Amino acid sequence: MRLQGIPKAKIAEELGIQDVGRLKIWMRKYREQGDFGLMEHRGRRKEYKDLEREVKRLRLENDVLKKW
Repeated sequence: MRLQGIPKAKIAEELGIQDVGRLKIWMRKYREQGDFGLMEHRGRRKEYKDLEREVKRLRLENDVLKKW
């Protein structure tokens, strides 16, 4: 909807979201991280988060090496 030029306030109203600021945060997270950014992360164990960071770092490293 936002890509169609509809204001955030209008989108929030249509979706029943009272806090437009929350909508802005969700939009930013989705833009930066995709679907993963909208997933619930509370209660996740620290070791899982560390593994995810390591996998992300290794994928980035692989991408750089492939470009070489």
